[in-house]
Amino acid sequence: MDSSSQSLLLVEDDNRVSDFLMEGFCEEGFTVTRAPDGQAALDALTTSTYDCIILDLMLPIVDGLQVCRQTRQQHITTPIVMLTAKSSMEDKITGLSAGADDYMVKPFSFEELLARIHAQIRRNGLYTDNLLHVADLELDLQTRKARRNDTNIELTSKEFKLLAYLMRHSSRTVSDRELIEQVWGMNFDPKTNVVNVYLHHLRNKIDRDQPVKLIHTIRGKGYRLTEKEPA
Repeated sequence: MDSSSQSLLLVEDDNRVSDFLMEGFCEEGFTVTRAPDGQAALDALTTSTYDCIILDLMLPIVDGLQVCRQTRQQHITTPIVMLTAKSSMEDKITGLSAGADDYMVKPFSFEELLARIHAQIRRNGLYTDNLLHVADLELDLQTRKARRNDTNIELTSKEFKLLAYLMRHSSRTVSDRELIEQVWGMNFDPKTNVVNVYLHHLRNKIDRDQPVKLIHTIRGKGYRLTEKEPA
């Protein structure tokens, strides 16, 4: 199953567990945002949308149950898979009652977690909408082709993943570090210009000869894909 167009919010305060899951999810083609505590998770949910949330129960600042409840109170329907060391039926019922869609007890099999994430995404109906839109730009997540002003745009695999990430996060500016970590799945190196190189290719395909430019560089902050010129 292709996960390259899907994004996860990983909420886990244990760095060893978080690093292990991050590596596995990136290898599977997901883009992953990591939140080390409950408040960071709630902040992330106010600025971005995700296909699935992997939520640890025992978190600093705001615990997983409160994150779950507040997420549902804000009418966010993103599937939540809760991870916890608590294995009693009462604990499971508490987690599901707070709004979790699934509940896995640590230690767990990564393959099983992956299967459950895919199942939750399917159940949420996210595969039925395979198109992303920003202004007159359309990206088909199934064929991996873009279209603007009735012109088809062929993309390489990495260009597709970069464009999908920019379109999914078009409500905000994304940094070089975020793109390197989420799109390339690598640690950030300030000396690399790989983002600039690929954005140059994308601009040539998306914005060249178009009166309205969509890919903008925000000096000192990063990049944003939007119809309106950022302030």
